[in-house]
Amino acid sequence: MQKFDFLIVESDATRAEAVASALHFMGYRPQHAAECGSVDESTHAWQAVYVGNVESEAAAERQLSLLGDAVRQVPMLVAADAPLAARCAMMASSSAAHMAALEFPLRYEQVAEALRSVQARLAGGQSGALRFVGQSAPMLRVNALIRQVAPFDSTVLVLGESGTGKEMVARAVHEHSPRRGRPFVAINCGAIPAELLESELFGHEKGAFTGAISARKGRFELAEGGTLFLDEIGDMSLAMQVKLLRVLQERVYERVGGSRSQRCDVRVIAATHRNLEQAIGEGRFREDLYYRLSVFPLELPALRERLEDLPVLIEEFNQRLARRGLDVARFSAGAMHALRGHAWPGNVRELANLVERMAILCPHGEVRTGDLPSKYRHAPAGEEVQGAALLALMEEQPAIGMVGVQPVDEALRLLPEDGLDLKDHLADIEVGLIRQALDATGGVVAHAARLLRMQRTTLVEKLRKYGLQANNGLAA
Repeated sequence: MQKFDFLIVESDATRAEAVASALHFMGYRPQHAAECGSVDESTHAWQAVYVGNVESEAAAERQLSLLGDAVRQVPMLVAADAPLAARCAMMASSSAAHMAALEFPLRYEQVAEALRSVQARLAGGQSGALRFVGQSAPMLRVNALIRQVAPFDSTVLVLGESGTGKEMVARAVHEHSPRRGRPFVAINCGAIPAELLESELFGHEKGAFTGAISARKGRFELAEGGTLFLDEIGDMSLAMQVKLLRVLQERVYERVGGSRSQRCDVRVIAATHRNLEQAIGEGRFREDLYYRLSVFPLELPALRERLEDLPVLIEEFNQRLARRGLDVARFSAGAMHALRGHAWPGNVRELANLVERMAILCPHGEVRTGDLPSKYRHAPAGEEVQGAALLALMEEQPAIGMVGVQPVDEALRLLPEDGLDLKDHLADIEVGLIRQALDATGGVVAHAARLLRMQRTTLVEKLRKYGLQANNGLAA
């Protein structure tokens, strides 16, 4: 179920509608504070707030209280001409890091840049800020658990599907621990042959085996005083599991081919995408090692379990692309709708790869549903209809008036299991068709109105309603 993630505090109904349309276009789920009776974890996951004209300071405080604890954590976009701009900034944070001003009429680039700048300031300016992106309830819990366990030397076992960011958790724990000034050393236990893993972990002496022409330090020795991250621990052989268990219990090891015992002062963080309890039952993983590793288990949610974080994750990946000198990927409302219907088996890593791919394929335009790879298009939105299809419809039904365009995919006629917001869904379809008509006619409103079987004045009113312009920009 999609959750409301952007609070709109605005008494001017026209402006509130313009802001909501812009945010819908960017993939957010805004809600007007005046229409928000209560806030619940199952229906809301605040990512940002817009503040404009409000009747009084008391009304502003009452509406901002809907954010709860998030009021000091989320970006605040404030209308530059709002009389309460200074007061709102003070309520949001003791500094200006949380706030950015918006000038009207709105432009997509302005809104996106304002959000980017505030998020960058929050990430770089907060002491102890975590690098995990997202304000969904599962990610807030993960961040809280990291902060709780980081100061202690307890062994952490990070569980989660491939691509959920397990190494990022390990690095976050290290960077927020007293060991942050010492090395962070990572090793993938599944990528190294079993016969070489012992040498990689504990090191070897000269002549210990064929090819050992000199002594070499292992990962435990390299991580001395710091943190050792054992990724894919579930792929480690039983023989190596026995040796690792001894080191965890006694904090002593010997290099391969050596006889001198060495003590180690290393915090161990392990990770796996496998079900270790099932592996224990099948005899592939030692039960005693499992309980030694899982002093503090931490499970990462799959991306499909926190789809409300999609817009902010895409924004984060766009920022990374921009720092590399690449163009960014701007997804339409229809494309975002399709992405929310994908199962994301590759999780956040899959999303990052898709954003980079679409930034390369659509460097200067908007990514629409039809631009996405076919596997992401199982939940198409109305904008899937191309301009050519609209032209064909015009020839088939020349009568003046609104045409009921039938969806291309039969799946569109089926109600999702978790339901949908019909008003928003129909608005997305209407916006997509209007944009397609404008594209097909080079932005000429009169010609686009003819394609859509409506009067030009009616189309102009709809452009104002949705904050659209004939040149595909955003305006109030």
